[in-house]
Amino acid sequence: MKYAVVIERTGTGYSAYVPDLPGRVAASRTAMGVRRFMREAIDFHLEGMRDDGLAPPKPSATTMSIDPPPPTRVNRHG
Repeated sequence: MKYAVVIERTGTGYSAYVPDLPGRVAASRTAMGVRRFMREAIDFHLEGMRDDGLAPPKPSATTMSIDPPPPTRVNRHG
């Protein structure tokens, strides 16, 4: 099972969250650190769910990356 993780650059490093696991967040000064902390947060959360006899939610979020089109030139003489 794979969960989508959103990683964002912040003013002081990186933050991350999992749309399918509300409340699962991580932050770090480095991208590597936030990935490690997020893995630990997900593992800890899912282990707790299993200990409580709960089934983990099925992943439903997906991600994609889109390159924006290049800016158009503005004709200022027109």
